[in-house]
Amino acid sequence: MSEARGLNYRPLYEQIKTLLVRRLGNNEWPPGTALPSEIALAQEYDVSQGTVRKALNVMEKEHLVERRQGRGTFAARHSQQRSLFQFFHLVNDNGERELPVSRATSCRQSKASAAEARALELPERASVIRIERVRELNGTPAIHERISIPSSLFPGLASWPPENLPNTLYEFYETEYGVMVVHASEKVRAAAASATEAKVLGVAPASPLLSVERRALNIRNEPVEWRRSLCRTDQHYYFNELD
Repeated sequence: MSEARGLNYRPLYEQIKTLLVRRLGNNEWPPGTALPSEIALAQEYDVSQGTVRKALNVMEKEHLVERRQGRGTFAARHSQQRSLFQFFHLVNDNGERELPVSRATSCRQSKASAAEARALELPERASVIRIERVRELNGTPAIHERISIPSSLFPGLASWPPENLPNTLYEFYETEYGVMVVHASEKVRAAAASATEAKVLGVAPASPLLSVERRALNIRNEPVEWRRSLCRTDQHYYFNELD
């Protein structure tokens, strides 16, 4: 437990969790690969198996690992289903989540604006990739998204034709570039549709929209995406379940 020196004011399982998350962040266990057994980790860190199990249980709740009965613990990977339930919060009037269908309209590289540099913690005028897309729910345009990501993390992405970008970007980030989104923070406010947004979403100008600004972080708590979404509210509402 020499690595945990300086952390001993925290419960032991939290110290173990910190060390395991650090190893995940260093890609020692890429998404989908098995972690050592609880017994092996307990021996490595000279703690009880119960302490390791508690650390892994917390990591499972945070979607960092997956526990598979009889098979062990695996570094988590993104899927459409996981993205839908962890990061997508629009539901229909019956409270049901629907998988949105996305259509990217542009994907280009540019110099970061001051707002992008601040959100992504980049130097001023650093290179970013901007993706714009419309997401449909039940065949109707429901969300207009503007996404900014650091070019350094996604080399070559700006050359992709927008129509070839997949529906679920977080799964794509992980499989193509090894960038895994594990946390996100969102700011939500009311907005009125501009003439441009009204045309994109098929609503009248000044119609009420929901503005959602999201900053997505990787396992090292580094920002990897800044997303601004304008959402129709006539058929869906924002739902977030709090533990």
